[in-house]
Amino acid sequence: MKVAIVGGGICGLSLALDLHRRGVEARVYERAPEIKPLGVGITLLPHAMREFTGLGLGDELLAAGIENRESRFYNRFGQLIYREDRGKHAGYQYPEVGIHRGKLHVILYEAVLKRLGPDAVATDCECTGVAQDDTGVTVHFKQTSTGGARDSVQADVAIACDGINSAIRKQFYPDDKVAFSGINTWRGVTRRKPINGGRTYMRVGSINTGKMVIYPIADDIDSDGNQLINWMAEIKRDNTDQNDWNKPGDLKDFFPIYESWRFDWLDVAQMIRDADQILEYPMVDKDPIAQWTFGRVTLAGDAAHPMYPRGSNGAAQAAIDARTLANCLRNTSDPRDGLKAYEAARSEPAAQVVRTNRAQPPDFINIKVEELVGDKPFDDLDKYISQDELRALSENYKRIAGFALSDVSGANR
Repeated sequence: MKVAIVGGGICGLSLALDLHRRGVEARVYERAPEIKPLGVGITLLPHAMREFTGLGLGDELLAAGIENRESRFYNRFGQLIYREDRGKHAGYQYPEVGIHRGKLHVILYEAVLKRLGPDAVATDCECTGVAQDDTGVTVHFKQTSTGGARDSVQADVAIACDGINSAIRKQFYPDDKVAFSGINTWRGVTRRKPINGGRTYMRVGSINTGKMVIYPIADDIDSDGNQLINWMAEIKRDNTDQNDWNKPGDLKDFFPIYESWRFDWLDVAQMIRDADQILEYPMVDKDPIAQWTFGRVTLAGDAAHPMYPRGSNGAAQAAIDARTLANCLRNTSDPRDGLKAYEAARSEPAAQVVRTNRAQPPDFINIKVEELVGDKPFDDLDKYISQDELRALSENYKRIAGFALSDVSGANR
């Protein structure tokens, strides 16, 4: 069996490694002219680390990032709402890791080249469509850098791992478009002293009045003991003006909301001002679709189920897709049956995560408290909601997203 993987991101590279482990031949076709360590931070939850550990990359990823010990939720006045242990400190077999997205990408890419060979990833290949018949599938490409023609590729199946703007998904869903609910984000990285012990994931405020997600992604980056801190500002506004992707962010578009955020444990305004880099993104996803598989072609990762980055769950869901798909292709004589089995196993669980990220994400805790208290400092939070009730909200999200403690055990390969 030959598999053409369209897209060399987290999902596509994970799939190549998973297929290789099962003796299935695969090649990755990436739109970018070259693989670069782009982006800012990403969190790998325990079920994501389970998948990457199964690929033999767990120790390398942990060494390249920071293991989170706890998660803390604050209101926009800097008051602690709720805290909980995370990863191994909460009893999981696998850690929770904050890491630079570019480092994760490069580690996966280098593993593919090492294990599958130097020609396993073809860059500068922009997919323009697929065609298929009873004998196989043909994937058509053009050169991204010049727009010139490239040779088409023949395979037994084609897997669309080409992200939220997937060309292959567009072929089967020509009216496909992102869903934007008015939430824009700005992401940055800042070099500074560790916050709350340097192993804490923090959610501050809510999207209704301004929210920040803050966590470290690299340790000891200089001789002064500084960490590289990843942060993301999220704001919901009553308009349809949507940010672009990966464009330099402008402070005037969001900084006024956070200018007064100076707490005894962090000067948020100064952290934003000191950023090495700020990028803007829209908070978008897509409505779940009933069908991923079309004969010899299927969708995976963000091409199948783009979701809000609220729950730190995108990488995990992509890696689970990859492992499930590789198993289904290995265990069938007709690859079309394998693709159908993969869709049956993954489409509804992924759709559940998409819907939950919209309606009741982890930061629903912040929103709930803000509503109960009335968006003002509190003197005794227990008058409004108990810690047990807040814990139940957190555990409910973990259960739906597939990383409740009871769900994350074993290598699961």
